[in-house]
Amino acid sequence: MTQKDFPAAWKLLKRQTRQFNIPWIDSDSKARRDPFRVLVSCIISLRTQDRVTETSSRRLFEVAGTPQDMIKLTADRISELIYPAGFYKTKAERILEICRELVDRHNSLVPDSIEDLLKFKGVGRKTANLVITAGFNKPGICVDTHVHRIPNRWGLIDTANPKATEEVLRSLIPIKIWKDLNRYLVAFGQNLCKPLSPLCSRCAILQYCDKKGVKRFR
Repeated sequence: MTQKDFPAAWKLLKRQTRQFNIPWIDSDSKARRDPFRVLVSCIISLRTQDRVTETSSRRLFEVAGTPQDMIKLTADRISELIYPAGFYKTKAERILEICRELVDRHNSLVPDSIEDLLKFKGVGRKTANLVITAGFNKPGICVDTHVHRIPNRWGLIDTANPKATEEVLRSLIPIKIWKDLNRYLVAFGQNLCKPLSPLCSRCAILQYCDKKGVKRFR
């Protein structure tokens, strides 16, 4: 796939991917209006299935929906509320630490810049970009395993790690598409362009794909 091919391929991909569920954090309207909920849900989502992220997040926010409410809870209580999210005890400690810092240093408000978000322990570029895009409706590219793998498979980019992927995609893709890239590529990667044996026979953009690194496909 060339940069020139991308607009046509993207249009087809979006049309095909609408039949699949997009990540809960992107689809939940209330979370998308609240940067704090996006941030906490992102922490919960790491190495956790989307349906578990949703139920755990909703359960937690029913008890504590703001940083001020969250710091009234103990780490053990937060652990109970977000279980069975992966590494729930570690995540509970991290959520509590972030909330204390929000209250003490940021007037209980989540920062709206990637640079400031990266200063929180446990917040990486993936989470920071998702908070910026989903929580503040600002342009950013959230690179997870799907967003890193798929453009490399297409041949659109040739990068070795997610940070490089983000940098190159920012230079190649129109800024108006940045916010949508993660939600559609996650759904596309989970249902069609799978890591092993992708469903190429069902792919709407097969004509544009170089299938780099693909050894088996269906």
